[in-house]
Amino acid sequence: MHPVDRISSLPEVHRTVRIPTSGGFWRKLLAYAGPGFMVSVGYMDPGNWATDLAGGAQFGYLLLSVILLSNLMAILLQALCVKLGVAAGRDLAQACRDHFNPRISLGLWILCEIAIAACDLAELIGSAIALQLLFGIPLAIGVCIAALDVFVVLFLQSRGFRYIEAIVIAIIAVIGGCFAAEMVFANPDWSGVFQGYIPQPEVVRNPQALYIAIGILGATVMPHNLYLHSSIIQTRDWEDTPEKKREAIKFATIDSTVALSLALFINSAILILAAAVFHGSGNQDVAEIQDAYRLLSPLVGVAPASTIFAIALLASGQNSTLTATMAGQIVMEGFLQIRLKPWMRRLLTRVVAIVPALLTIVFLGEQSTTGLLILSQIILSLQLPFAVVPLIMFTSDRRLMGEFVNPVWLKVIAYSIATIIVGLNAWLLCQTFFGWLHPG
Repeated sequence: MHPVDRISSLPEVHRTVRIPTSGGFWRKLLAYAGPGFMVSVGYMDPGNWATDLAGGAQFGYLLLSVILLSNLMAILLQALCVKLGVAAGRDLAQACRDHFNPRISLGLWILCEIAIAACDLAELIGSAIALQLLFGIPLAIGVCIAALDVFVVLFLQSRGFRYIEAIVIAIIAVIGGCFAAEMVFANPDWSGVFQGYIPQPEVVRNPQALYIAIGILGATVMPHNLYLHSSIIQTRDWEDTPEKKREAIKFATIDSTVALSLALFINSAILILAAAVFHGSGNQDVAEIQDAYRLLSPLVGVAPASTIFAIALLASGQNSTLTATMAGQIVMEGFLQIRLKPWMRRLLTRVVAIVPALLTIVFLGEQSTTGLLILSQIILSLQLPFAVVPLIMFTSDRRLMGEFVNPVWLKVIAYSIATIIVGLNAWLLCQTFFGWLHPG
C-alpha cells in the first residue's frame, strides 16, 4: 500500500468553483451543475451511435430495455463517484494507488489507458465520419482535424472550469435538439417504444442481440467516466464539514441524474430512429453510420433529416473528446503521479487515439470504421469491471468514507450490478473464444 499522497486531483482547477454559503435550493443546484453533464457526454458518444443503430435496425425496439437498465446502472455508479470524490477527497485513480500494491495499480492503469484509447478511437472516427458526410473530407484528414480539440481544452481551462462546462452543456443542447427533430420526422410506433423498455428473454437467447446488448452496456456505462466524475466534482469549493459534504453529495447527485436522464433520451432516440426508419422498412442490415445518413432523408421524406443527423454526430464526437482527454490526464496523474504540463499531457492522450485511428483507416480502409466503433464499445465493456469493483470497494470502506460509507442495501445493489457486468463479460469472452458467436 502506498502512503496517502494528498496532491489534489486536477490541481489547476481544484476547488476553483465557489459554492454560495446562503441562498435557496436552485442557487446551490446551479453552482453544482456541470460535472454531471460533462460525464453524460461519454454516454452519448459516437460509440453509442454504432451500437444503437445496429440494435435498432436489426431488432426494432427490443434493446431499449438494455439502454434503460444500463442508464440506471450508470446513475448509481456515478452517484458512488460523487461520494468518493466528496467524502474521501480522492479520485478513483488516486484511491487505487493509495490502497493497492504497485503491480495492481500499474495493471489497472494500463487497462484504463486501453479503455480511454478505445473510447477516443470511437470519438475521433465518429467526428471524422461526420466531417466526411457534411463536407466531403477524407476520413484520415478528418481524424486529424477532429483531434485539434486539444487546443480548445487548453484555452477553455485557462479561462476557468466553468467555461468548459458551459460549452459542453451547449453542445449537449444541440444534440438533444437535433434528435427531438428526428423523432418528429421518424414518427415511431410509440406503443412499440414503450414495450421495448420492458426486458424480454430474447435479448439473452439471441446471440446476436446479446452481442449488441453488451456493446450498448459498454457504450453506456463508461469506465473512464468513473475516474472523471470522482475528480471533477472536486472543482467545487464546499466547506469541509460533514453537513456541507452531505449537501455537496446531494446536489452533485441531482446534477448527474438529470444529465444522465438526458443521455437516456438521446441514446433511446438513436435506437428508436433506427427501429422506426430502417427496421420497419426492410433495411435491417443498416449498421454503418454512413448508410444511415444516406438512407435517412429518402425514407422519412424530409430533406434536412440526414444533415441534422450528421450535425448531431459531429457535436457528439467533439464533445466526447473533450472529456476523454481530461480523463486521460486524471488517470495518468492519479495512478503514476506523473505531472506534466497540461499541453503535453493532452497531446500524449490525443496521440494514443490518433495513431490507431489513422492506421486502421489507412490499412483496413474506410469501410472498417463501423465495425471498429462497435468493437471499441466491447473493449470498454470488458474493462468496466476493473473500474466498477474498486469503486464499490472504496465507497463501502468505512475507514475511507467515514459516515458516508455505503449502507447495506446500497452495497447489495452495487455488487449485484458488478456481478451482472462481470457475468455478461465472461459470457462474451467464452462465446468469442470458442467461436460460438458470429455477430453481424
